[in-house]
Amino acid sequence: MSLNDYLFYVIMPILCLSIVLVAFRFFKGPSIADRVIALDLLISIGIGIITVYSIFTSQSTFLDDAMILALIAFLGTVAFSYYLEKKEEK
Repeated sequence: MSLNDYLFYVIMPILCLSIVLVAFRFFKGPSIADRVIALDLLISIGIGIITVYSIFTSQSTFLDDAMILALIAFLGTVAFSYYLEKKEEK
């Protein structure tokens, strides 16, 4: 089994299944903190999919997109955390 076969037949289905499970948590999450964590995890899984696709196609330009997406996810998580902290102080 080559690396591309392993990525395509093992890693991608696991990532796709995890997207479904995390999306379920995102829509059903009982609190907003659960939804924020689920959104952050969805973006992290998306970064994993982009990385696998980049390896599969041997194009490193997709890794730049993954890094930008990671930065946006980090800033979004920090903003939501700040919002939740300020909301609880009121």
